[in-house]
This record gives sequence, structure tokens and C-alpha cells, in this order.
Amino acid sequence: MEALEITNEPSQKKVDVDADDDGREKRTGSWLTASAHIITAVIGSGVLSLAWAIAQLGWIAGPAVLITFSFITYFTSTLLADAYRAPDPVYGTRNYTYMDVVRASLGGKKVLLCGIAQYVNLVGVTIGYTITASISIVAVKRSNCFHDKGHDAHCKPSDYPYMALFALIEIVLSQIPNFHKLSWLSILAAVMSFAYSLIGLGLSIAKVAGGVHTTTTLTGAEVGPNLSSSEKVWRTFQAIGDIAFAYAYSTILIEIQDTLKSHPPENKMMKRASLVGVSTTTLFYMLCGCIGYAAFGNDAPGNFLTGFGFYEPFWLIDIANICIAIHLIGAYQVFCQPIFGFVEKKCRQRWPESKFITKEHVVNVPCHGAYPINKFRLVWRTSYVALTAFIAMIFPFFNSFLGLIGAGSFYPLTVYFPIEMYIARMKIPKLSFTWVWLKILSYTCLVVSLVAAIGSVQGLLTDLKKYKPFKTE
Repeated sequence: MEALEITNEPSQKKVDVDADDDGREKRTGSWLTASAHIITAVIGSGVLSLAWAIAQLGWIAGPAVLITFSFITYFTSTLLADAYRAPDPVYGTRNYTYMDVVRASLGGKKVLLCGIAQYVNLVGVTIGYTITASISIVAVKRSNCFHDKGHDAHCKPSDYPYMALFALIEIVLSQIPNFHKLSWLSILAAVMSFAYSLIGLGLSIAKVAGGVHTTTTLTGAEVGPNLSSSEKVWRTFQAIGDIAFAYAYSTILIEIQDTLKSHPPENKMMKRASLVGVSTTTLFYMLCGCIGYAAFGNDAPGNFLTGFGFYEPFWLIDIANICIAIHLIGAYQVFCQPIFGFVEKKCRQRWPESKFITKEHVVNVPCHGAYPINKFRLVWRTSYVALTAFIAMIFPFFNSFLGLIGAGSFYPLTVYFPIEMYIARMKIPKLSFTWVWLKILSYTCLVVSLVAAIGSVQGLLTDLKKYKPFKTE
């Protein structure tokens, strides 16, 4: 992602001791800040649904699928990290975005396909986060309402005011110029993700220790009066999709890597950050998923925090939901910065003489000092955040559709492109042992994506049947 330069003449070459060797803003990121970005992106609110996912798959398949996807994600992320510089992974030319990497390694129509998959996914995630954050804030309002007025009270606050509040916060934060300035927000968001995960984990452990009887099985939720065989299949598909997409951060991996200092080599630091990020998230996923399943059994809720009710301990549930909202505020910025950077780069290239697009105005911000403000950035980013909030209000079931968007992006961005670029860069002979097993991995993940897409479509159709615009449920 291209850094913004403070200059009145875009054609002038910037001379700055703080600039990198290619004239861009000097990178200061480390494996620690990259790990924070990864954890912020990966440990999303999806961790809350893992107890439900394992309840559909059971004690054998559930943990096995979790471990399998952690290995796949880490492996393909190392392949993608080596593609950041081309043709040499250490001394080659930098590529600032995922599309640049695909262009350097593969070229042709695959660059366009990569862009469609990446940016459609990023837009979908930002809309989904707007919905999920508002749900968490509403959960706080409901728990306090029940605590004050009793458990039989009518406590159904609307999501829409909180979507608007979330959008206002994101409008302010969206003026952070680029990924390089986002580390503090990612670290805060990562801390919040640990906090609500630990609260949910602690409540699950307490429930298990309390001796509450639940039914768990090796194969998960059983077919019976409350679950037909077809519903079992759909839920299994959705569970596999939930787990697969819970690990997918390849969409923004290159943009994260572009924040790293050049020494030690970026690919080595990124591999270390990926190992830390994926290992940490897998540990949390296993704990929250498995212990959550033990606590709730085959009836585990989609969000295991709400499974403890909106009642007592209401204050602890409130803290967890506030942490979710804060985490999603940071995660929203991690996912939308590549979109901002892409549009702003294209506009500067298309209208290089426009001062509205290129000129930076330095503003003195209290307690901060000088801060660059760009009129185009202000208008465009505000418009984007407002649009995503509006779509979230119109389609509040969008999280179901998000699974379908994820199904369309997981395979190409996390598996297909990293493997194809590695084969092309290393000139691996067709039908050789390495070529064959890489292709088997690729096609297997394609099948998983298709299966998850089918499950998501079924869930989407179910949502559409009961859809009533602007109606509070």
C-alpha cells in the first residue's frame, strides 16, 4: 500500500532522510507489530462460533479440522511471504499489495481475478463487522435492562443507533493515513480479543466445573427429533466453512508485510509473525471451541458468550461484549486500509495534477501535534464508512452472506495464488512429486470452499425467508 507524501507538487521527487530506499515512507514495523495485525485479523468474533462448529463436527472431526486449517494457513502464508519481493525473496523489488505480487509472479487475467476476490472480501468483512459490533453493544444494553427491570422485561433495543455510532468512530479512525500508522490500534484490538476470549473460556470452565450435565458425542449433534439428516449435513458444511475462514488473513498479508523494516529481511520476519499469530490463535480456538463444547454440549449456541444468558454475571458479560466492540473497531481499520490505499493510489495516478487529491494540509491536533489532512481522503473514506453502515442497516443478516463471500475468497487468496506463485517462481516441473502434492492440496481446499459456499447459500436463503427491513428483532 502506497504511503502518502506531504507535497504540493506530486511530480516532485521527495527527498527525506526518513524515507525508504524506494522513496516511500520509512517502514518501522517489527514481527511483534505484524503479529498484532495478524491476531487482530484472525481472532475476530469468529472465535465465538467455534463451540457451535465443534458441536456440529464432534470431538474427533472438530479439533482435527482446526489443526488441519492452522497448518494449511501457516504453510501458504510462508509461500506468500516469499513472494513479497520479486524475483528474489530478499533482494528483489518490493510489491506493495497482493495484486502487485500476483502481477509480478503470474500476470495476465489472474491479477484481475485476485483483485476481485480480495476487495469484495474486504468490503464484505467491513460490513459484517459493523453488524457484529452493534450486536455486541446491544447485548450490553439488554443485560443491563434485564438486571434493572427483571428477567421478564421487554428488552429489545434497536441495532441501528449503534451501527451509526460505530460508523462515526470509524470515520474518525479512517483518517489514519495508512497501515504504517495503525500498529497501536492493532495492539489494542489484539488485547481486547484476548480479553473476551479469556472471559468466555473462564465462564465455560466454571460451567463445566459446576457439574452441569451436557451431551457431547464423538460425531457431534445427532440426528433425531430436533435435527433432520439434511440439517445435519448443512450444519456440517457451515461448521467446516466457519473454521476455514476463521484462519484466513491472506487477504491482507502483503499489506501487513509492507509495514516491516527491511532488516532483517521482511519474509523472515513475516514468517515469524505468521507462526506466532497462527499458533496463538490455534491455541485460543482449541480452548474456546473444545471447552465451550464441553460446557454447552450439542446445543452450543452460535455465540458462546450469549449462551450464558443476558442475566448473571451480567457485568462480566458486559465487559466481554465491550471488548468485542473495541476489537472490531480496530479490526475494521485493518481490513479497510487496503481498500483505501488501492482507491487513493489509482486516483493519484489518474489525476496527478489535482490538488484536491494530492495536496496535504497540516493541522495541529491537541495532544498530538501536526497531523496531515487530505480533502480527498476525508471525503472518500467518510463516504465509504457511511456506505458500509447503510448497507449493514438494510441487510442486518449480512453475516450469513459474509460466509458466501468468504467461500469465494478463501480458496483463491489463501491457497490458489500462493501455491501457483510458488510453482511459477521456483519453476517446479509439471507432474513432479512437489507439483502433484501441491495441486492435491489446492484442489482439496477448492472442494472445501465449494462445500462451505453451499452451506452459506442455504443459510442465506433461510435468512431471506424471514427478512423484514428495519425491523428490530
